[in-house]
Amino acid sequence: MNSVKLAPLLLIFVEVANKRSFTAAAKKLGMSKSAISQQIKRLEQATGQQLLARNTRGVTLTAVGETLLARSELLSQQLSLTLTELNSAKAQPSGQFKVSVPPFFEQHIVIPALQQLCVEFPKLSPEIIVTGKWQDLREHNLDVAIFGGDLKDSNYRALSIGKVAEIFCASPRYLKQHGNLTNLEQLTSHRFIATPWQHDELRLFDNKQNNEQRLKIAHYAKTNTLNTVLEMVQHDMGVALFPAFLATEELSNERLKRVLPELQGRAWQFYFLHQYHGEKPIHIGRFHQLISHYFNKANS
Repeated sequence: MNSVKLAPLLLIFVEVANKRSFTAAAKKLGMSKSAISQQIKRLEQATGQQLLARNTRGVTLTAVGETLLARSELLSQQLSLTLTELNSAKAQPSGQFKVSVPPFFEQHIVIPALQQLCVEFPKLSPEIIVTGKWQDLREHNLDVAIFGGDLKDSNYRALSIGKVAEIFCASPRYLKQHGNLTNLEQLTSHRFIATPWQHDELRLFDNKQNNEQRLKIAHYAKTNTLNTVLEMVQHDMGVALFPAFLATEELSNERLKRVLPELQGRAWQFYFLHQYHGEKPIHIGRFHQLISHYFNKANS
């Protein structure tokens, strides 16, 4: 296959796949819907695979389409960044790039985002500070701070990354030993493992973050890091309520099970903080793009 000829088709495919709509992609790209459809057909013919399936609500991805999207979804951003760099007279970013991140952000979000950033800006020297506490950018000489929860008043720019809701999880073996959870009242008779910010009363909502309920519950165990909470749940020690993306892999592999699926804890807003009030440096903007991308991927 001629990769040069396929490149524009892949860019169109990524737009359709992300929007799940030929119409929305056509509007974004300034093309007709029929032209978009023809380009997707050309890509499917070139690959010999069906990538998209139409339905009454738009389009869905086939398994092959999902794989291709995972490989191609950063292509558009990388191309845009390359063109921006060519048109920019600014020097290539270099030197220390110091970032503060929450303890459970490293593995699936910050590390892949930072790895890609350093590929695109090889003169950067990254330093990651992992902490659950507020870190002042100037006091700690930080380029970026990622923070979840209620922000303090400051002169820093806060860009939204997204929200994460908490879900109840337990291991299959724990549930086999202690019984399934089918309603909220049963939770008080189970072993509840508390995260650092949970007290003796839980605030719970439906999956649309409406209809708040409060439940008083005794703690069987408690720890000061979310990674330890996850480890305790994996070792059949009890039930915990923690951010959904923390257990994405374990849930998909059925090493953990979501219980009380009609309920969530608080949805936490996460922010990307930097000091620039005017035009921000290109690597800062790109890092926000990458963090948002992997954040959304971890929560999908």
